[in-house]
Amino acid sequence: MKRHPALLQLSREHHTALKLSLDCRKAVLAADQAAMSALASQMSSLFAAELEPHFQREEEELLPWLEAAGEHQLVARTLAEHAQLRGLAERIGRGDRGALEAFATALSDHVRFEERELFEKAQEYPAFAVG
Repeated sequence: MKRHPALLQLSREHHTALKLSLDCRKAVLAADQAAMSALASQMSSLFAAELEPHFQREEEELLPWLEAAGEHQLVARTLAEHAQLRGLAERIGRGDRGALEAFATALSDHVRFEERELFEKAQEYPAFAVG
């Protein structure tokens, strides 16, 4: 998918998110307690360093623009998924390894939603710009 220049960095950051999702999924499927513990103990810093800045940029730059363009459902879904992911990451950061699988699934589904729907819709507008 060709990306509007304003979305290129956000789209590139999705690779990091998908890798984190895959790492969580592999640890859970392998029942690798050491890997799950390591991910759980690192989740707060990983989320703060990798995902939260991405979410904030979308929420401060992209979503207000889409809201003004009338894309209320896409904006609401994005915000709801960000809240869900923040909640799951917080649970994992508190040691809830049981939330790793839900986090992995929610994160990969969210990235795919943004790439296939949110970003595609944003690019349909001739005046689109982020940041």
